[in-house]
Amino acid sequence: MSQQHTVDISDIVNRLPPGDGANGARELIERAYAMAERAHAGQERKSGGPYIQHPLAVASLLADLRMDPDTVAAGLLHDVIEDSDIDLDRLQQEFGPAVASLVDGVTKLEQIEQEQIDRFSQDERLRDEQESESLRKMFIAMADDIRVVIIKLADRLHNMRTLDPLPPERRKTFARETLEIFAPLANRLGVWQWKWELEDLSLRYLNPATYAEIAALIQERRPERETGIQRHIEVLTQRMVEEGIEADITGRPKHIYSIYNKMDRKGVPFQRVYDVRGVRVITQTIPDCYRILGIVHGLWKPIPGEFDDYIATPKENMYQSLHTAVVGDDGNTLEVQIRTREMHRTAEYGIAAHWRYKESGRRDEAFEAKIAWVRSLLEWRQEAADASEFVDAMKTDIFQDRVYAFTPKGKLIDLPIGATPIDFAYHVHTEIGHHCRGARVNGRLVGLDYQLKNGDQVEILTARRGGPSRDWLNPALGLIKTSRARNKIRQWFRRQDRQQNIAQGREIVERELKHLGTERIGHEAVARLFKFEELNDFYAAVGFGDVHSQQIASKIAATRPREVQEFLPTPPPPVSTVEGIQVQGTGGLLTRLANCCHPLPGDDIIGYVTRGRGVTVHRRDCPNILRLTETERLIEVNWGTRTQTIPTTICVTAYDRTRLFSEISNIIGAEDINISAVSQNTHKNIATIYITLEVNDIAQLSRVLTKIERLPNVIEARRHTG
Repeated sequence: MSQQHTVDISDIVNRLPPGDGANGARELIERAYAMAERAHAGQERKSGGPYIQHPLAVASLLADLRMDPDTVAAGLLHDVIEDSDIDLDRLQQEFGPAVASLVDGVTKLEQIEQEQIDRFSQDERLRDEQESESLRKMFIAMADDIRVVIIKLADRLHNMRTLDPLPPERRKTFARETLEIFAPLANRLGVWQWKWELEDLSLRYLNPATYAEIAALIQERRPERETGIQRHIEVLTQRMVEEGIEADITGRPKHIYSIYNKMDRKGVPFQRVYDVRGVRVITQTIPDCYRILGIVHGLWKPIPGEFDDYIATPKENMYQSLHTAVVGDDGNTLEVQIRTREMHRTAEYGIAAHWRYKESGRRDEAFEAKIAWVRSLLEWRQEAADASEFVDAMKTDIFQDRVYAFTPKGKLIDLPIGATPIDFAYHVHTEIGHHCRGARVNGRLVGLDYQLKNGDQVEILTARRGGPSRDWLNPALGLIKTSRARNKIRQWFRRQDRQQNIAQGREIVERELKHLGTERIGHEAVARLFKFEELNDFYAAVGFGDVHSQQIASKIAATRPREVQEFLPTPPPPVSTVEGIQVQGTGGLLTRLANCCHPLPGDDIIGYVTRGRGVTVHRRDCPNILRLTETERLIEVNWGTRTQTIPTTICVTAYDRTRLFSEISNIIGAEDINISAVSQNTHKNIATIYITLEVNDIAQLSRVLTKIERLPNVIEARRHTG
């Protein structure tokens, strides 16, 4: 699928749109090419070809999108500052502020990308953090000028087309970033023709065997498929002529990643992917679209659940079309897309299709709304606590699939998949979010953790007084999905009295350590894990939501507290692995988990050499270990790469009622945790339930305990350590 054909500047100039400014546009682009050719003279790409072919290819892609002359010129010049002695001032003098600003924006993104390449061989955790920071910078750059990102997408597409000369691991890293960031970005900007190609090229490098298999299946059945499609086109064309409807009907191109994604998501074989065979109908008016839909459903049997009306409910990237799947005359499935010519232009070029209106001085409200939407997304995300949180927020709110719900008055609200009534409330208005106390969906009361579905009508129930709950910020409870809601809730708590936040934060930390049975670690040690020197500053951060209980559990699981190391001997190398637990300096020893403290993966652990019984693994803060005087029998151990589940017992105290254990077991089952033992005793209507769970790690245990403690009548849920 690699494409390395050469591009000539005349090919680009000849594709410029005609008009009063055509001569000036040609002259601008020819001057830009002349400078780029001089700047890159003698330079070669890793493939061995002349470097000038890269900016030419980028400019050609921009011309295909019908971008304005300034953007095409910037595409030709996008690497000259990096690769020559030409500076920004000279660009501004020769090409004006618009072109210079675009080149400057792309140059900054190129520098960010080079930083990531330079860090490729660094420590994985550090590299992830720095990549998140680089991506944060890139997203923020979008707010200045969308055209910078469109140039960057063209640059990434040509690089993906010519990726073969890079080392295999670098190709995979590049392809993964393309699939996770750039292809979804092209989708959100509506540039579908680039989106599909970026996805297909990414799959080619990330999963070459699957890519080749699907490509072979498509090619193998191509003659049969094309014959079948042509037969259906002829039948549909004849019927539309009889109805007096003008339209163009063509076979629809097949995209390998789309087929792979549907096979993977739906768990179906190639034969059951409905859009392997497809046609596209392009007509004049919206009423004609619906008339054609009626004709299609009259000719062939529609497949239930395979109809989408994106004309009535357009996608956020402005995409509009009717999609339906039918069983054709030959018994095979056929997908049909129906749209107007204007919709087709938007589907192909997305936001770029609307740029010409701006350039000609005409007002395009859809384009302006799109620009405002992207900028508003980025402005408040700059307040995210760290780069990783920022990037996660962008991936959730921009790149995930969408769900479309309605207010009682019929206003469409666009949210990411998994959004809840609280997300909906904050999207409508901040104050509605703050005072949300419940919701009716399609007239029925639902919980605040209900995940909205396409077409839901949502009515938010509010209270006059009060504000949001800190529990809403706990990801273990699944009460909010969007960063918009999370940010607004944090802002509300930041405005509260600092002492109140400190008190609430102290209570949350105390409760989480008690949940996990790790009280001995101490609040100061936990604060230091989050790099807080002052304990009250840490409490305040927890109080207004910058740090939540799941983060506390994860930090405890990942980091050894300093306070419990002082009495331990210095461990000698080397390391031997026994049943998934690594024991320093020995080999072949039996290991078992201590019954007194029930250690879990994520707990800080130490081994105790027991005569005749191998090594018993304890938690470092186990009272039996802390009381030891024979420290020479202690041995350094860690969890190694163990993947098995570990049994741990939890204790739930609650006022007894019907269905109590059923609701507890539902929460445990939703986490895919096995229950290996249960015992219960009840005294004076107080039930104490001991449940032995097979958990993966301490963070998973924290999620379960948090959810159980929110059940009605539950007084406390905590880890039982004997």
